[in-house]
Amino acid sequence: MNAEFLLTAFVVVLLPGTGVLYTLAVGLGLGARAASFAALGCTLGMVPQLLLATFGLSLILQASAASFQIIRLLGTAYLLFIAWQVFRGSGVLALDSASPRSTRQLVGTGLWLNLLNPKLGLFFLAFLPQFVPAGSEDARGLFLILGLVFALMTFFVFIGYGLLASWVRDYVIGRPVVMSLIRWSFTLAFVALALRLAIETLQP
Repeated sequence: MNAEFLLTAFVVVLLPGTGVLYTLAVGLGLGARAASFAALGCTLGMVPQLLLATFGLSLILQASAASFQIIRLLGTAYLLFIAWQVFRGSGVLALDSASPRSTRQLVGTGLWLNLLNPKLGLFFLAFLPQFVPAGSEDARGLFLILGLVFALMTFFVFIGYGLLASWVRDYVIGRPVVMSLIRWSFTLAFVALALRLAIETLQP
């Protein structure tokens, strides 16, 4: 494992996506502890995708347009459902609600966000082989290790995002105008991610 992989992976993890938005929203609404469970859920959702990519099953998904479309549509619907929850101020992403959410809800939502993303396994197939030396005796094992390091990095970076959001929370939670703006911003962001997934194809 080299520094180039670690640096590149870190940059990729920092880029905003569904997991980042989810962790930020939970951190703002429920604080650091809840955001940590949200980050855990997002990370756990990556593991099955990594295993699929490691053992070549993502190639089956790539070859089967029908399977890809089904998962893509389910993922789009789930993102729209999350956007609706944010907009209504209900469910696990009720930003200004003091009602507690269970660990199962927090982890489960993050888990499904990544499980229903058909591009994640294909991303692993496109990204990780660049850092597997040609002619490696255990290319599959190295591929899996790199993926697990990427997932672990994701977990800690997402926790960092959650801590940042929980720190900001104390300054905005009692300001209705600011909270309304934040709610609209997260709603539109999740809608935009849903629309982007809706028009995704198997082409890179």
